[in-house]
Amino acid sequence: MLTPKYEELVATPYRFGGSRDKAREHFEQGLQKTFRQMREKANPAYPVTVYYAFKQAETERASTGGGGNQSVVSTGWETMLNGLVEAGFQITGTWPMRTELSNRPVASGTNALASSIVLVCRPRPAGAPVATRRELLSALQRQLPRALKSLQRSSIAPVDLAQAAIGPGMAIFSSYSKVLEADGSPMGVRTALALINQVLDEYLAEQEGEYDADTRWALAWFEQYGMREGSFGDAETLSKAKNTSVEGLVAAGILSARGGKVRLLDRREYPVDWDPARDNRLTVWEAVQHMIITLERSGEEAAARLLKELGVLAEPVRELAYRLFNICERNGWSGEALAYNALVVAWPGLLELAAQIPGAPRQGQLF
Repeated sequence: MLTPKYEELVATPYRFGGSRDKAREHFEQGLQKTFRQMREKANPAYPVTVYYAFKQAETERASTGGGGNQSVVSTGWETMLNGLVEAGFQITGTWPMRTELSNRPVASGTNALASSIVLVCRPRPAGAPVATRRELLSALQRQLPRALKSLQRSSIAPVDLAQAAIGPGMAIFSSYSKVLEADGSPMGVRTALALINQVLDEYLAEQEGEYDADTRWALAWFEQYGMREGSFGDAETLSKAKNTSVEGLVAAGILSARGGKVRLLDRREYPVDWDPARDNRLTVWEAVQHMIITLERSGEEAAARLLKELGVLAEPVRELAYRLFNICERNGWSGEALAYNALVVAWPGLLELAAQIPGAPRQGQLF
């Protein structure tokens, strides 16, 4: 009761006559004042770290303003990052941290993001250049993929990839004193976050070129239909574009085609005795599904053994799991998303177990 409350930096409307706008203004102005003081006192030899409790419920849709693409951004993220940028900081890294149990009631059965984020910042040089929107987008497309590949190699959970990608993306945006839109107005943090998400989507989509034709078909079909049925005509048209055929997809063991309707086989319909070395039409798609079902049914040791048998197919399998999670999250398929997230989270442990299994890995072939 004796703790001073007036200067506490919280957006509580009841302290401002019930006005949410005044409460938000108090919070944002106080945050920027705090960051400016931190910027003035910061030692350039050491980074400044900010520990931020992420509130997932506070999200809105933002447009990139160019091609009409939209992405979900957190209003809390926008406020926090904008305060740092306005104060003269360059954000050089973001990293999600799990500070709450995944079995707590609020997270049970959901694909909730990590509850807290660490932001790493350094004072922005006084002579930082000005950039145009086009220059920013070009820099993001040139530099962000390397950072994203590094994040994937660290086996960061797919559910956290978008948040972690903000770090290297904002490092590029905040390295400029300002970024100008086509009309000469300064670009806001919200637009920058939407552009970062756009480049992330492009990066994940570009990885499709590494997959076999059947997997590319399955990926495109899944994005549109999920596990639902679709017409044979649509499937046949898509198969021509992907250089495969419905008959071939059925032969590959990933598709059911009956009565003018087709659907992707549920992974629980896959054969339990599957051996990639004896599969005459091996696909990355079925390898991902077999990895998930083996992990769920038989545990990590069996999944590690299968991972070793996949050989050169292993890396595309992990990348496809990221891509499939991204599609599921965008469509609200939380149950399916959890399966792909769980596979990537388990990946480092599976690699360690696979390394302990004697014998050379089998060199699975994609085509």
